[in-house]
Amino acid sequence: MAAGGRPIVVGWDLSDSSRRAVWWAAREASSRGVDLLLVHVFTWPFEEFTPIRVAGADDTTEPVQQALRRALDDLVESCHQIDPELDVRTELRNGDPAHELGALSEEAELLVLGGPSGDEVPGIGSTSAELVSRRASTAVVVVRGDPQRTTGPVVVGVDGSPVSAAAVAFAFDYAARHDRELVAVHAWSDLPLEPFAQTGTWDTAWGEVREEAEQVVAAALAGYREQYPDVVVRREVAPEKPAAALFREAADGGLLVVGSHGRGRIRRALLGSVSHAAVNRAPAPVAVVRAGTG
Repeated sequence: MAAGGRPIVVGWDLSDSSRRAVWWAAREASSRGVDLLLVHVFTWPFEEFTPIRVAGADDTTEPVQQALRRALDDLVESCHQIDPELDVRTELRNGDPAHELGALSEEAELLVLGGPSGDEVPGIGSTSAELVSRRASTAVVVVRGDPQRTTGPVVVGVDGSPVSAAAVAFAFDYAARHDRELVAVHAWSDLPLEPFAQTGTWDTAWGEVREEAEQVVAAALAGYREQYPDVVVRREVAPEKPAAALFREAADGGLLVVGSHGRGRIRRALLGSVSHAAVNRAPAPVAVVRAGTG
């Protein structure tokens, strides 16, 4: 495949989660008709821990690099089992994973990473939160759950912010590309509201809040039904913590899409924690989208 456009970049760090990310990225690159760039970033300790260059360091690292290149070649073969025509390139870099992958993301269609895990070797998975929050210049997909799940909806968080609009655009494009249902979720409470349910004004207050919430969702989805007429859309509004509502809907989902930050300056840090929670705990692959990258 001589694909055009920007490639999908996927980071591999020897872990099982990053291997699953490679397979997810290969399928996505095939569906988009773009190239796949498979990257391993290693940090050799000589330059990291000593202020002077150690004689023979290059000779010492060469066997390691040769082994890594062979492993990358094996991964290329596994990608060609998914799509024999997929154009897969590999790159071996020495440096900080977040910095190197962040730089590569500037020219990437997507940046794909394995999910962080305490059971695996430190590497790209452990830097995914930093890439999501600060370094990446494009949408970042962190592959969690079962990446081979071929059914299940695309779940997107909606809050009316510009970055939420980018997430909605990304979600519709993905749902149309993969023939999935789209579930738009608006959850606005970060405090449990059950104690207030016993008050006499609950029904009236809840009705007013729900109507406003549905208007937020309707505004976020406006125009997409005409652009993507074949995408089935379901709307969910809930007075609960955003992460809890999103994870519930994504339990059987194919992809969870969230913005990197949410509604305005005051709640920016709080809602940014939704993307952080998704990267670390979501039951499905997660796409974290910045404004302008959807």
